[in-house]
Amino acid sequence: MTALTVPARPDAGASPRPLPWRRMAGVTWRQHRAALAGMALLLGALAVWLWRMGVPLHRAYAAAVACHPAASAACQDLVVTFNSSADGHFMGSKGPGGVLLQVLPALIGAFTGAPVLARELETGTFRYAWTQGFARWRWALAKLVLLAVVLAVATAAFGALVAWYFQPYGGASPQVPGLFENSPFGDLFSLRAVTCPAWTVTAFTIAALAGLLIRRVVPAIAATLAAYAGLAFAAAVLLREHYLPPLVTTAVSLPGASTAWAISQWSTVNGRFAYAGDPPLNLVNQYCGSGSGAKLGPPGAVFTQCLAPHGYLQWTSYQPSSRLWPFQWIEGGWLLALSVLLIAATTWLVHRRAA
Repeated sequence: MTALTVPARPDAGASPRPLPWRRMAGVTWRQHRAALAGMALLLGALAVWLWRMGVPLHRAYAAAVACHPAASAACQDLVVTFNSSADGHFMGSKGPGGVLLQVLPALIGAFTGAPVLARELETGTFRYAWTQGFARWRWALAKLVLLAVVLAVATAAFGALVAWYFQPYGGASPQVPGLFENSPFGDLFSLRAVTCPAWTVTAFTIAALAGLLIRRVVPAIAATLAAYAGLAFAAAVLLREHYLPPLVTTAVSLPGASTAWAISQWSTVNGRFAYAGDPPLNLVNQYCGSGSGAKLGPPGAVFTQCLAPHGYLQWTSYQPSSRLWPFQWIEGGWLLALSVLLIAATTWLVHRRAA
Protein backbone atom coordinates (compact mmCIF):
# COMPACT_ATOMS: atom_id res chain seq x y z
CA MET A 1 0.00 0.00 0.00
CA THR A 2 1.50 3.26 -1.12
CA ALA A 3 0.97 6.71 0.30
CA LEU A 4 -1.53 7.43 -2.47
CA THR A 5 -3.74 4.49 -1.50
CA VAL A 6 -3.72 4.87 2.27
CA PRO A 7 -7.22 5.90 3.54
CA ALA A 8 -7.45 9.42 4.93
CA ARG A 9 -9.17 8.02 8.04
CA PRO A 10 -8.98 4.56 9.55
CA ASP A 11 -12.76 4.13 9.12
CA ALA A 12 -13.03 5.68 5.67
CA GLY A 13 -14.32 2.46 4.19
CA ALA A 14 -17.16 2.17 6.73
CA SER A 15 -20.65 3.48 6.06
CA PRO A 16 -21.26 6.94 7.56
CA ARG A 17 -23.45 7.03 10.63
CA PRO A 18 -26.91 8.34 9.69
CA LEU A 19 -27.96 11.65 11.14
CA PRO A 20 -30.38 11.43 14.11
CA TRP A 21 -34.08 11.99 13.55
CA ARG A 22 -34.11 15.06 15.78
CA ARG A 23 -31.92 16.91 13.29
CA MET A 24 -34.79 16.85 10.81
CA ALA A 25 -36.96 18.94 13.13
CA GLY A 26 -34.72 21.95 12.65
CA VAL A 27 -34.44 21.33 8.91
CA THR A 28 -38.21 21.02 8.56
CA TRP A 29 -38.78 24.21 10.53
CA ARG A 30 -36.29 26.21 8.45
CA GLN A 31 -37.74 24.98 5.16
CA HIS A 32 -41.43 25.38 6.05
CA ARG A 33 -41.52 28.13 8.66
CA ALA A 34 -43.13 30.57 6.21
CA ALA A 35 -46.03 28.18 5.53
CA LEU A 36 -46.41 27.34 9.23
CA ALA A 37 -46.29 31.01 10.19
CA GLY A 38 -48.95 31.79 7.58
CA MET A 39 -51.16 29.00 8.92
CA ALA A 40 -50.70 30.23 12.50
CA LEU A 41 -51.51 33.78 11.46
CA LEU A 42 -54.66 32.69 9.61
CA LEU A 43 -55.93 30.47 12.42
CA GLY A 44 -55.05 33.09 15.03
CA ALA A 45 -56.92 35.83 13.19
CA LEU A 46 -59.97 33.60 12.72
CA ALA A 47 -59.81 32.52 16.37
CA VAL A 48 -59.79 36.12 17.61
CA TRP A 49 -62.65 36.92 15.25
CA LEU A 50 -64.74 33.95 16.45
CA TRP A 51 -64.02 34.76 20.09
CA ARG A 52 -65.01 38.40 19.79
CA MET A 53 -68.22 37.48 17.99
CA GLY A 54 -68.93 34.45 20.17
CA VAL A 55 -68.77 36.05 23.61
CA PRO A 56 -71.76 38.42 23.11
CA LEU A 57 -73.59 35.66 21.21
CA HIS A 58 -73.27 33.24 24.13
CA ARG A 59 -74.23 35.92 26.62
CA ALA A 60 -77.37 36.78 24.68
CA TYR A 61 -78.24 33.09 24.34
CA ALA A 62 -77.72 32.40 28.05
CA ALA A 63 -79.91 35.36 28.99
CA ALA A 64 -82.69 34.20 26.64
CA VAL A 65 -82.58 30.63 27.95
CA ALA A 66 -82.61 31.69 31.61
CA CYS A 67 -85.60 34.00 31.19
CA HIS A 68 -88.96 32.79 32.58
CA PRO A 69 -91.78 32.66 31.70
CA ALA A 70 -90.66 32.11 28.11
CA ALA A 71 -93.84 33.59 26.62
CA SER A 72 -93.48 36.92 28.41
CA ALA A 73 -92.69 40.08 26.47
CA ALA A 74 -89.37 40.51 28.27
CA CYS A 75 -88.25 37.00 27.33
CA GLN A 76 -89.30 37.49 23.72
CA ASP A 77 -87.22 40.67 23.64
CA LEU A 78 -84.21 38.67 24.81
CA VAL A 79 -84.80 36.12 22.04
CA VAL A 80 -84.90 38.96 19.51
CA THR A 81 -81.66 40.31 20.98
CA PHE A 82 -80.06 36.90 20.56
CA ASN A 83 -81.24 36.64 16.97
CA SER A 84 -79.82 40.09 16.25
CA SER A 85 -76.45 39.43 17.90
CA ALA A 86 -76.04 36.17 16.02
CA ASP A 87 -75.49 37.99 12.74
CA GLY A 88 -76.72 34.84 11.06
CA HIS A 89 -76.65 36.17 7.51
CA PHE A 90 -72.84 35.97 7.56
CA MET A 91 -71.75 33.33 10.07
CA GLY A 92 -74.42 30.68 9.65
CA SER A 93 -73.44 27.26 8.39
CA LYS A 94 -74.77 28.30 4.96
CA GLY A 95 -73.46 31.87 5.08
CA PRO A 96 -70.14 33.12 3.73
CA GLY A 97 -68.44 32.83 7.12
CA GLY A 98 -69.59 29.25 7.63
CA VAL A 99 -68.56 28.28 4.09
CA LEU A 100 -65.11 29.79 4.67
CA LEU A 101 -64.65 27.68 7.78
CA GLN A 102 -65.82 24.54 5.98
CA VAL A 103 -63.14 24.85 3.28
CA LEU A 104 -60.42 25.86 5.76
CA PRO A 105 -59.06 22.29 6.31
CA ALA A 106 -58.71 21.81 2.56
CA LEU A 107 -56.94 25.13 2.07
CA ILE A 108 -54.52 24.64 4.96
CA GLY A 109 -53.72 21.07 3.96
CA ALA A 110 -53.29 21.86 0.26
CA PHE A 111 -51.14 24.96 0.62
CA THR A 112 -48.99 23.38 3.35
CA GLY A 113 -48.63 19.91 1.88
CA ALA A 114 -48.13 20.55 -1.83
CA PRO A 115 -44.77 22.35 -1.52
CA VAL A 116 -43.23 19.73 0.83
CA LEU A 117 -41.96 17.57 -2.04
CA ALA A 118 -43.11 19.38 -5.16
CA ARG A 119 -40.93 22.43 -4.50
CA GLU A 120 -37.79 20.29 -4.17
CA LEU A 121 -38.64 18.47 -7.40
CA GLU A 122 -39.71 21.61 -9.24
CA THR A 123 -36.53 23.55 -8.42
CA GLY A 124 -34.16 20.58 -8.61
CA THR A 125 -32.87 21.00 -5.04
CA PHE A 126 -33.82 17.37 -4.31
CA ARG A 127 -30.49 16.37 -5.89
CA TYR A 128 -28.71 18.10 -3.03
CA ALA A 129 -31.19 17.18 -0.26
CA TRP A 130 -31.13 13.48 -1.13
CA THR A 131 -27.32 13.22 -1.03
CA GLN A 132 -26.95 14.38 2.58
CA GLY A 133 -26.33 12.06 5.53
CA PHE A 134 -30.03 11.28 5.88
CA ALA A 135 -31.69 8.64 3.71
CA ARG A 136 -34.26 10.06 1.33
CA TRP A 137 -37.09 7.97 2.77
CA ARG A 138 -36.21 9.12 6.29
CA TRP A 139 -36.06 12.69 4.98
CA ALA A 140 -39.57 12.43 3.50
CA LEU A 141 -41.06 10.55 6.45
CA ALA A 142 -39.68 12.97 9.03
CA LYS A 143 -40.97 16.03 7.21
CA LEU A 144 -44.42 14.57 6.60
CA VAL A 145 -44.92 13.30 10.16
CA LEU A 146 -43.61 16.45 11.84
CA LEU A 147 -45.74 18.78 9.74
CA ALA A 148 -48.81 16.54 10.12
CA VAL A 149 -48.50 16.62 13.91
CA VAL A 150 -48.19 20.41 13.96
CA LEU A 151 -51.25 20.79 11.71
CA ALA A 152 -53.27 18.33 13.81
CA VAL A 153 -52.55 20.13 17.09
CA ALA A 154 -53.30 23.59 15.69
CA THR A 155 -56.55 22.62 13.94
CA ALA A 156 -57.77 20.54 16.90
CA ALA A 157 -57.66 23.65 19.08
CA PHE A 158 -59.33 25.68 16.36
CA GLY A 159 -62.02 23.02 15.87
CA ALA A 160 -62.90 23.19 19.57
CA LEU A 161 -63.30 26.95 19.25
CA VAL A 162 -65.52 26.62 16.16
CA ALA A 163 -67.75 24.10 17.95
CA TRP A 164 -68.03 26.48 20.91
CA TYR A 165 -68.95 29.42 18.69
CA PHE A 166 -71.72 27.61 16.80
CA GLN A 167 -73.22 25.96 19.90
CA PRO A 168 -76.07 28.52 20.29
CA TYR A 169 -76.98 28.16 16.62
CA GLY A 170 -78.20 24.63 17.25
CA GLY A 171 -81.04 25.73 19.50
CA ALA A 172 -80.46 23.37 22.43
CA SER A 173 -83.23 25.12 24.36
CA PRO A 174 -86.86 24.74 23.19
CA GLN A 175 -87.63 28.37 24.00
CA VAL A 176 -84.71 29.66 21.88
CA PRO A 177 -84.79 27.73 18.61
CA GLY A 178 -81.62 27.45 16.59
CA LEU A 179 -81.10 29.90 13.77
CA PHE A 180 -79.73 27.30 11.38
CA GLU A 181 -79.46 23.57 10.97
CA ASN A 182 -79.93 22.01 14.39
CA SER A 183 -78.48 18.57 13.73
CA PRO A 184 -74.86 18.23 14.89
CA PHE A 185 -74.32 15.90 11.92
CA GLY A 186 -74.81 18.72 9.40
CA ASP A 187 -72.46 21.05 7.58
CA LEU A 188 -70.36 21.78 10.67
CA PHE A 189 -69.69 18.13 11.53
CA SER A 190 -66.23 18.23 9.93
CA LEU A 191 -65.17 21.32 11.91
CA ARG A 192 -65.11 19.89 15.42
CA ALA A 193 -62.07 19.06 17.54
CA VAL A 194 -61.73 15.52 16.14
CA THR A 195 -62.74 15.82 12.51
CA CYS A 196 -61.16 19.22 11.82
CA PRO A 197 -57.58 17.98 12.37
CA ALA A 198 -58.42 14.68 10.70
CA TRP A 199 -59.62 16.36 7.50
CA THR A 200 -56.73 18.84 7.58
CA VAL A 201 -54.09 16.10 7.87
CA THR A 202 -55.83 14.11 5.14
CA ALA A 203 -55.71 17.12 2.80
CA PHE A 204 -52.06 17.63 3.74
CA THR A 205 -51.10 14.04 2.90
CA ILE A 206 -53.08 14.12 -0.34
CA ALA A 207 -51.24 17.31 -1.29
CA ALA A 208 -47.83 15.82 -0.46
CA LEU A 209 -48.51 12.76 -2.62
CA ALA A 210 -49.90 14.92 -5.43
CA GLY A 211 -46.79 17.11 -5.27
CA LEU A 212 -44.55 14.07 -5.59
CA LEU A 213 -46.49 12.71 -8.56
CA ILE A 214 -47.10 15.99 -10.41
CA ARG A 215 -43.81 17.66 -9.40
CA ARG A 216 -45.38 21.14 -9.60
CA VAL A 217 -46.75 23.09 -6.64
CA VAL A 218 -49.72 24.90 -8.19
CA PRO A 219 -51.13 21.90 -10.13
CA ALA A 220 -50.67 19.79 -6.99
CA ILE A 221 -52.76 22.28 -4.99
CA ALA A 222 -55.51 22.18 -7.63
CA ALA A 223 -55.48 18.38 -7.68
CA THR A 224 -55.66 18.28 -3.89
CA LEU A 225 -58.68 20.55 -3.72
CA ALA A 226 -60.48 18.43 -6.33
CA ALA A 227 -59.65 15.18 -4.52
CA TYR A 228 -60.65 16.67 -1.16
CA ALA A 229 -64.00 17.85 -2.54
CA GLY A 230 -64.78 14.38 -3.87
CA LEU A 231 -63.78 12.69 -0.62
CA ALA A 232 -65.75 15.14 1.52
CA PHE A 233 -68.84 14.68 -0.66
CA ALA A 234 -68.57 10.89 -0.46
CA ALA A 235 -68.19 11.02 3.32
CA ALA A 236 -71.16 13.35 3.84
CA VAL A 237 -73.54 11.73 1.37
CA LEU A 238 -72.56 8.07 1.23
CA LEU A 239 -70.60 7.07 4.34
CA ARG A 240 -71.51 9.10 7.41
CA GLU A 241 -75.05 7.90 7.90
CA HIS A 242 -73.83 4.28 7.93
CA TYR A 243 -71.21 4.61 10.67
CA LEU A 244 -73.68 3.00 13.07
CA PRO A 245 -76.97 1.24 12.24
CA PRO A 246 -79.77 3.86 12.36
CA LEU A 247 -82.58 3.63 14.86
CA VAL A 248 -86.13 3.14 13.59
CA THR A 249 -89.25 4.56 15.17
CA THR A 250 -92.94 4.82 14.35
CA ALA A 251 -93.37 8.02 16.37
CA VAL A 252 -94.48 10.96 14.25
CA SER A 253 -92.16 13.24 16.24
CA LEU A 254 -88.59 11.97 16.54
CA PRO A 255 -87.02 11.63 19.99
CA GLY A 256 -84.89 14.76 20.30
CA ALA A 257 -86.41 15.99 17.05
CA SER A 258 -84.53 19.31 17.11
CA THR A 259 -81.11 17.63 16.94
CA ALA A 260 -81.76 14.13 15.55
CA TRP A 261 -80.65 13.29 12.02
CA ALA A 262 -83.61 11.90 10.08
CA ILE A 263 -82.21 9.67 7.34
CA SER A 264 -85.27 8.24 5.63
CA GLN A 265 -89.02 7.99 6.12
CA TRP A 266 -91.58 5.61 4.69
CA SER A 267 -95.06 4.32 5.47
CA THR A 268 -96.76 0.95 5.40
CA VAL A 269 -100.39 -0.09 5.27
CA ASN A 270 -101.45 -3.48 6.58
CA GLY A 271 -97.79 -4.48 6.81
CA ARG A 272 -96.97 -3.62 3.18
CA PHE A 273 -94.91 -0.72 1.83
CA ALA A 274 -97.12 2.20 0.84
CA TYR A 275 -94.93 5.21 0.00
CA ALA A 276 -91.66 6.93 0.92
CA GLY A 277 -91.37 10.44 2.29
CA ASP A 278 -94.39 12.70 2.69
CA PRO A 279 -97.90 11.44 1.95
CA PRO A 280 -98.72 11.58 -1.77
CA LEU A 281 -101.30 14.09 -2.90
CA ASN A 282 -103.89 11.50 -3.86
CA LEU A 283 -103.97 10.08 -0.33
CA VAL A 284 -104.20 13.54 1.17
CA ASN A 285 -107.13 14.35 -1.14
CA GLN A 286 -108.79 11.03 -0.39
CA TYR A 287 -108.55 10.99 3.39
CA CYS A 288 -107.89 14.61 4.27
CA GLY A 289 -110.17 16.45 1.87
CA SER A 290 -112.75 19.00 2.86
CA GLY A 291 -115.32 16.27 3.48
CA SER A 292 -113.15 14.45 6.01
CA GLY A 293 -113.36 17.23 8.55
CA ALA A 294 -109.58 17.18 9.07
CA LYS A 295 -107.62 20.37 9.30
CA LEU A 296 -104.62 20.34 7.00
CA GLY A 297 -101.21 21.13 8.45
CA PRO A 298 -97.64 19.88 8.27
CA PRO A 299 -97.08 16.37 6.85
CA GLY A 300 -96.77 14.88 10.35
CA ALA A 301 -100.06 16.42 11.42
CA VAL A 302 -101.74 15.27 8.19
CA PHE A 303 -100.58 11.74 8.85
CA THR A 304 -101.71 11.74 12.46
CA GLN A 305 -105.14 13.21 11.75
CA CYS A 306 -106.03 11.51 8.51
CA LEU A 307 -103.93 8.53 7.46
CA ALA A 308 -103.23 6.69 10.72
CA PRO A 309 -106.92 5.84 11.33
CA HIS A 310 -106.93 4.10 7.93
CA GLY A 311 -104.13 1.67 8.82
CA TYR A 312 -101.13 3.65 7.62
CA LEU A 313 -98.05 3.36 9.82
CA GLN A 314 -95.19 5.84 9.43
CA TRP A 315 -91.59 4.70 9.93
CA THR A 316 -88.49 6.90 10.33
CA SER A 317 -84.85 5.84 10.46
CA TYR A 318 -82.62 8.35 12.25
CA GLN A 319 -79.37 8.90 14.07
CA PRO A 320 -79.79 10.42 17.56
CA SER A 321 -77.63 13.37 18.56
CA SER A 322 -76.12 11.24 21.34
CA ARG A 323 -74.05 9.52 18.63
CA LEU A 324 -72.20 12.69 17.70
CA TRP A 325 -68.92 11.76 19.40
CA PRO A 326 -68.92 8.11 18.30
CA PHE A 327 -69.42 9.39 14.75
CA GLN A 328 -66.62 11.91 15.27
CA TRP A 329 -64.18 9.21 16.36
CA ILE A 330 -65.24 6.85 13.57
CA GLU A 331 -64.69 9.47 10.90
CA GLY A 332 -61.50 10.68 12.52
CA GLY A 333 -60.27 7.08 12.72
CA TRP A 334 -60.68 6.19 9.06
CA LEU A 335 -59.27 9.54 7.99
CA LEU A 336 -56.23 8.91 10.19
CA ALA A 337 -55.81 5.47 8.65
CA LEU A 338 -56.06 7.00 5.17
CA SER A 339 -53.45 9.62 6.09
CA VAL A 340 -51.06 6.94 7.37
CA LEU A 341 -51.47 5.01 4.12
CA LEU A 342 -50.81 8.15 2.07
CA ILE A 343 -47.69 8.96 4.08
CA ALA A 344 -46.47 5.39 3.66
CA ALA A 345 -47.13 5.48 -0.08
CA THR A 346 -45.38 8.83 -0.45
CA THR A 347 -42.36 7.67 1.52
CA TRP A 348 -42.12 4.46 -0.51
CA LEU A 349 -42.31 6.36 -3.79
CA VAL A 350 -39.57 8.74 -2.65
CA HIS A 351 -37.42 5.76 -1.74
CA ARG A 352 -38.04 4.06 -5.07
CA ARG A 353 -37.66 7.15 -7.22
CA ALA A 354 -34.42 7.51 -9.17
CA ALA A 355 -32.46 10.55 -8.03
